Amino acid sequence: MTVAESKVTMGFEAEVKQLLHLMIHSLYSNKEIFLRELISNGSDAADKLRFLALGNDALYEGDSELKIRIEHDKTNRTLTITDNGIGMTRDEVRENIGTIARSGTRQFFESLTGDEAKDSQLIGQFGVGFYSAFIVADKVTLETRKAGLDAAQGVRWESKGEGDYTLETIEKPEHGTKITLHLREGEDEFLDGWKLRSIIRKFSDHISLPILMKKEAYGDEKPAADEWETVNSASALWAKNRDEISDEQYNEFYKHVSHDFQEPLARLHSRVEGTNEYTLLLYIPSHAPFDLWDRDAKHGVKLYVRKVFIMEGSEKLMPRYLRFVRGVIDSDSLPLNVSREILQENALLEKIRSGAAKKVLGLLEDMARNEREKYQAFWKEFGQVIKEGPIEDFKNRDRIAKLLRFASTHNDSDVQNVSLEDYVGRMKEGQDKIYYITAENYAAAKNSPHLEIFRRKGLEVLLLHDRVDDWLVSYLTDFEGKHLQSVAKGDLDLGTLADEADKKHTEEASKAFQPVIDKIKQTLGDKISDVKISARLTDSPACLVSETYGLSRTMERIMKSAGQDVPVSKPIFEINPDHPLVTRLKEEADESRFADLTHILYDQAVLSEGGQLDDTAAFVRRLNGLLQAVMHY
Repeated sequence: MTVAESKVTMGFEAEVKQLLHLMIHSLYSNKEIFLRELISNGSDAADKLRFLALGNDALYEGDSELKIRIEHDKTNRTLTITDNGIGMTRDEVRENIGTIARSGTRQFFESLTGDEAKDSQLIGQFGVGFYSAFIVADKVTLETRKAGLDAAQGVRWESKGEGDYTLETIEKPEHGTKITLHLREGEDEFLDGWKLRSIIRKFSDHISLPILMKKEAYGDEKPAADEWETVNSASALWAKNRDEISDEQYNEFYKHVSHDFQEPLARLHSRVEGTNEYTLLLYIPSHAPFDLWDRDAKHGVKLYVRKVFIMEGSEKLMPRYLRFVRGVIDSDSLPLNVSREILQENALLEKIRSGAAKKVLGLLEDMARNEREKYQAFWKEFGQVIKEGPIEDFKNRDRIAKLLRFASTHNDSDVQNVSLEDYVGRMKEGQDKIYYITAENYAAAKNSPHLEIFRRKGLEVLLLHDRVDDWLVSYLTDFEGKHLQSVAKGDLDLGTLADEADKKHTEEASKAFQPVIDKIKQTLGDKISDVKISARLTDSPACLVSETYGLSRTMERIMKSAGQDVPVSKPIFEINPDHPLVTRLKEEADESRFADLTHILYDQAVLSEGGQLDDTAAFVRRLNGLLQAVMHY
């Protein structure tokens, strides 16, 4: 295939076109960030080459001084950013530039409101990256070649940021990537060398490789045409002392490593010394990234060994329940010339991972204790992820348990702001259990008939309505010696809080209603495992209860909706002997009406816990029949 034959024109994905339009209009007031994004990409490319060259020095092709060059041409109105990093192949260009190769794209666009101010924040959350070039340019040309390939395998990508782009194979003697921005009219400030220097120092001073620009004439000084100077400090920010780093520098470094647009919620900068020495500079974002629930997401914490980039985003660096953490870990103890595969099994790395997780938990504990509003903001974004902690990290289970927050009957709100310590502090005298209920949403939990006896007795119940909650309570079975007890499983156990008169009433009703119980069992058949007089109902006629050690009804529905095989389990059907409908059931002599009323009570119990009926038409038919009977009564 000749160079001429290799040029093709391809259309952007619809999402790319929409994103380009939104960026140009929504981010224009903060347009300087395009330079930060392109420099950050160049820095990442250099990091990748430096790591690969550890095992193959030939990849440097005789040019091991990694750097980024910025050039401006007032005559042609162009700004060029060049790096001598890893570069890209033709397929990689098509994948990374022609499409948005990032999970969460659909959710991102569904979140857009049409309000430019709000949308600019969402675009920042999504990460603007390469496309930010079109904020100031009406045409962008990218030339690249992967290190180690022949000069003839260079690639040129070019687009005006509208509907399509061209892709062609070119001769490119140097490896790395060169991006040329053809600036729009009115963007002359980016053709001014001093302005560019101020932007670089503001946004990219922390970049650990040199950012070079041609020397400017100053007074009578006339620099040579090819004389370059380093614009940034070109030193690893995390290696500096904390008192040498300003908040602005910390925040700009966060935006570099996370490709985020907003400032972080909190940060941790720590040096661990001893036999295993390493430095941590970790951040907690102020919002959840769009790929938070993507199991294949590659973003996360970056590992360096003596300032040489090794890998990013591995679960070997940070537990999955802390996958939202961004930043760097730089080890002085790990071997530099080790493959990633061997590194995955390195015992020192496991100690670093454990130490880093404990540091992050300490940061969260301090926030929860001293900055409650900030912690509540954190919990709103990342609470469901933290709930995975007790499942995944048994060693730190008790620490994580103290960080958990839930909704409860104590507050008439779906806001999750009740800690287990709060709950224990409010427990009634004689109460030895932490009561909770799981449901598919807050309304189903709050209005569950299982709560009726607890409301009457003034006992607080945690309302768990996140999908992860059922898994959480199966691993977190106790807290500070108090057992976590579902109010919708097994026999009701109020311990010393149980009322003797209530017990006696339940026993007497069980005897009096035995014939009714037998008929209900016969009527409902294999839908249920048993029928009992309820000790938990005060207002509702009936409810469904799971076996003590069986799956909750909510868990069953979640597993079924995910297409998983669910063990066959039948609920216990509990009836309230004091409810008029149940009393009527006891008196009903007509077998057909008895059956209809029994099925209606069962279906109502299914609906009250957020479930779905197997046969809605039958439910409506039976209900209409009873209503008609009442009308003729």
